[in-house]
Amino acid sequence: MKDIPAARQEIERIDSEIIRLLAARQECARIIGENKRLAGTNVFVPEREEELLRKLENLAADLKIPSADIRSIYREIISASVALQMQDLPVAYLGPEGTFTHQAARKNFGGSVKLLPMRTIAEIFDAVERDKAGYGVIPIENSNAGAVAGALDTLAESNLKIIAQIQLSIEQCLISRSPIEKITRVLSKDIGLAQCSHWLMQYLPKADLVPTDSTAAAVTEAAKDETAAAIASSVAAEIHGVPVVEKGIQNRSENFTRFLVVGKKPNPPCSSFEEKTSLVVSIKNEPGSLLGMLEPFSKRGINLVSIESRPSRKRAWEYLFFVDIIGSWDAPNVREAVTELERHSVFVKHLGSYPNLQA
Repeated sequence: MKDIPAARQEIERIDSEIIRLLAARQECARIIGENKRLAGTNVFVPEREEELLRKLENLAADLKIPSADIRSIYREIISASVALQMQDLPVAYLGPEGTFTHQAARKNFGGSVKLLPMRTIAEIFDAVERDKAGYGVIPIENSNAGAVAGALDTLAESNLKIIAQIQLSIEQCLISRSPIEKITRVLSKDIGLAQCSHWLMQYLPKADLVPTDSTAAAVTEAAKDETAAAIASSVAAEIHGVPVVEKGIQNRSENFTRFLVVGKKPNPPCSSFEEKTSLVVSIKNEPGSLLGMLEPFSKRGINLVSIESRPSRKRAWEYLFFVDIIGSWDAPNVREAVTELERHSVFVKHLGSYPNLQA
């Protein structure tokens, strides 16, 4: 049995070898990045990353290394490779630092990729479209409060494609410099206020509810006003140095938000994982149009997992329908369904196809 000095010496030897191997890995990543740029393909490929992580988890299981540890370590190794391939181009997200979107971006891209906080969802899209950011991360829906309207509207109008989804468990906190009885205003992103409506009705029924651009922006405002409180994450509270008055105030304990990664180039067809495809459809204003939108998918056995309607913002009482289906945009049955749908619709727009991963 080795003593502590001998074990430490062995660790140093192993670390030296790990550094050498990491340098070799980064050189391979650099070559791959150059080839991707020449081919005009995405640097960030969610299918490839997940496939690699699962292979590594299987290898680690034989050595009794917890899969969570492997995921955490390799998330950062992959992040360094992606950062190298992106050549310092950042990922835009709904800021400021400490928002749930910031946490989702960090979860997906790791600590090496530069992140660029933006004030609005529209600014995220603009940054990616103008090549000021390689990708954007936006909130799209909450399991309790529903869709993020501004994100849907911007998706419909943009030429960017969805290339990945991220799911994040959300714990909302009441954050303030004052106790509950002194709070007269509660600030948060509109969807944050909606997620906590039951608690607010019970404990702060007379408080003014004030929507802000982000949950972290609400904390910044609450830090300046002792009569105000913010609804945000404990991470945002810690970053901005404002106390958490109450934790877990969301309507339901199981509270998840789904985020999307958007970029200029669509994903190639996914071979290893089930795919989700997102569409936006404008149907004709005539009897049977809504049924006609659903039928092409139903009769081909395509699982339609989500429908959300939004005003078109072009004509009064004209609506857009955002549809999520299980299947690849390039799958024959999906293309047949879309072709049939196009014959009965004003337009059908493909928003993106991406691995249907829940992690």
